[in-house]
Amino acid sequence: MSRTKFTEEEALAFHHAPTPGKWAITATVPMTTQRDLSLAYSPGVAVPCLRIAEEPQAAYDYTNKGNLVAVVSNGTAVLGLGNLGALGSKPVMEGKAVLFKRFADVDSIDLEVDTEDVDAFVDAVKHLGPSFGGINLEDIRAPDCFVIEERLKEAMDIPVFHDDQHGTAVICAAGLINALHISGKRIEDCRIVLNGAGAAGIACIELLKAMGARPRNCIVCDTKGVIHKDRTEGMNQWKSAHAIETDLRTLEEAMAGADVFLGVSVKGAVTPAMVESMADNPVIFAMANPDPEITPEEAHDVRPDAIVATGRSDYPNQVNNVLGFPYLFRGALDVNARAINEEMKIACAEALAALAREDVPDEVAMAYGRKLSFGRDYIIPTPFDPRLIWRVPPAVAKAGMDTGAARRPIVDMEGYQASLKGRMDPTASILRGITERARRAQARMIFAEGDDVRVLRAAVAYQRSGFGTALVVGREADVRTKLEAEGMGDAVRELTIVNAANTEHLESYKAFLYARLQRRGHDMADIHRLAARDRHVFSALMLAHGHGDGVVTGATRKSAHVMELINHVFDADAGHGAAGVTALLHRGRIVLVADTLVHEWPDAEDLATIAERGAAVARHLGLDPRVAFVSFSTFGYPVSERAEKMHGAPQVLDVRGVDFEYEGEMTVDVALNAQAQASYPFQRLTGPANILVVPARHSASISVKLMQEMGGATVIGPILAGVDASVQLCSTVSTANDILNMAVLAACKVG
Repeated sequence: MSRTKFTEEEALAFHHAPTPGKWAITATVPMTTQRDLSLAYSPGVAVPCLRIAEEPQAAYDYTNKGNLVAVVSNGTAVLGLGNLGALGSKPVMEGKAVLFKRFADVDSIDLEVDTEDVDAFVDAVKHLGPSFGGINLEDIRAPDCFVIEERLKEAMDIPVFHDDQHGTAVICAAGLINALHISGKRIEDCRIVLNGAGAAGIACIELLKAMGARPRNCIVCDTKGVIHKDRTEGMNQWKSAHAIETDLRTLEEAMAGADVFLGVSVKGAVTPAMVESMADNPVIFAMANPDPEITPEEAHDVRPDAIVATGRSDYPNQVNNVLGFPYLFRGALDVNARAINEEMKIACAEALAALAREDVPDEVAMAYGRKLSFGRDYIIPTPFDPRLIWRVPPAVAKAGMDTGAARRPIVDMEGYQASLKGRMDPTASILRGITERARRAQARMIFAEGDDVRVLRAAVAYQRSGFGTALVVGREADVRTKLEAEGMGDAVRELTIVNAANTEHLESYKAFLYARLQRRGHDMADIHRLAARDRHVFSALMLAHGHGDGVVTGATRKSAHVMELINHVFDADAGHGAAGVTALLHRGRIVLVADTLVHEWPDAEDLATIAERGAAVARHLGLDPRVAFVSFSTFGYPVSERAEKMHGAPQVLDVRGVDFEYEGEMTVDVALNAQAQASYPFQRLTGPANILVVPARHSASISVKLMQEMGGATVIGPILAGVDASVQLCSTVSTANDILNMAVLAACKVG
């Protein structure tokens, strides 16, 4: 898989727009009337204040403390960039806060503490304790991080967790459980070599010892070699705790006969010869970032029996901290834990390991473009797995309860798991899954309108994001001028620019087009004008001849006109069953509306076809289709001639014998609201509809635009479905990001 590329300007623009930074605060209570304000602030706020003063535990009931984590750093060890200072670390800490929300619905605030003095740092964080349910320490250099964490744990009655240490350790432990399971070894019998005695390395070896690894079998190395009992150079109390009696002095010597290698050091620290000297079925966790101690290819060249994990997403078995810290804190917060102890970390690791041994859900397989199954190349779950949120936190919470760390035990664990399933926004997983599928497809994407700067920015982003090759239809000089004006002049070399003047295929394109249009009133002069001068037709001809894998167009012309031009090359009209499906993403829900593009006034047969097209798009997005034919009437009342076709469309699907849920006609509230559906016990939907088939294109357009403007919904589409080619149309108001999204859909052949 290609690694994502971007320019400094793109990274800065991402953090600058639409507002500076990566998160904002919104109110969770009404703030409209004077009464609302009186309850939210003075005088109403006095009541919970007095209650909490009498009973501190009530803070978890009346404030956001129980779902609020502080991400705290002084910026002394930012990523691989070193000491950038407190302010320089803020973008990373904001990013960590966003990950908490995205993966576990944990609210988080970043706090950058401007001091390198350990005492001052500890005091600053300690005194902020009442505000938060947990503290996530981040990017603090060793050995300061050991002292800070230890002292804060002693001083505070909420979880304090240094993710650079324990997050890596937990995921490493999860992978190792499964690697040893596959290789038929027990952790207590394994000889384990760790290279890198910093925060993450020390935490890894400590956790493995807590899980049963024998101290005499664990050899820790740093830049000066093996850490042994007689060594004095470069030692500290944390390294000394793992010194053993041994004659081994170098990493090379330690690796001979070792069962497990853990690396949190530097690129190239391990040679193929070292790997070759290891025991049968060696386990190699080369976790240095961005480049591992040894690549999987290098390791497998000398030891095909090796199980290899890295910190990189473009190799199997990624040791990714995002699998750990969100769910550890979720479970800890939900029992109002005093701490995250070793037992809770081990429970997290065991839950992750168990999840990887189970069948992988279809949506995860779709994201990867292949079926994943437990084995040497799949020992750790992927971040896309939707089960993580309701499998890992309950295990952490139970361990907290069993060890006395929980203040508020969970009585109904099944109910708790169900509530966790409902916390997550499914749209994020869906969009990320599509993105990964596109990245694996490596499609040659034709961007038809190379004279528009939005299209050019999208094409550059498509290529630099590793989705595939961007083919831009336009004139090279024009493309260069526009990109230079945007500060992206270097991107011209990355794009493939195509037009009628530089293609060798124009004559075959014209012959193909003439064969299609000669009986529709087009002569050869018309054909030449269409093929050589119209970018929409030219792009469609490229696609029809296999000179690209998908087309994105429509950003500069009205969609009806573009559809007319596309129909010169493909059968993309109502008569051939094409339909436009628009996705609305709003407050954690995704609803598809159809037809928003092709059918002006569909009849019952057309509506049934539109429903089938919507169901196909839903499945491409990883949704289980539930179709509602919506109208102003519900199941025959009030009686109306205009509602008759909506009443008849389900009967058409009855005859066709389709394999998805559908019902109608019904009003929108009945379609989308489970409580409203309960008033009609005979109806066939098992839950709120996620596909709305509407009576006509004008009602679809009104619905979508109203939700976008008044409801703040994110709109993707319309997605053109039912055409034997991957063509997607943008709107004339599309941003560069909107166009990129449509290119990603086209790459995945959605529709």
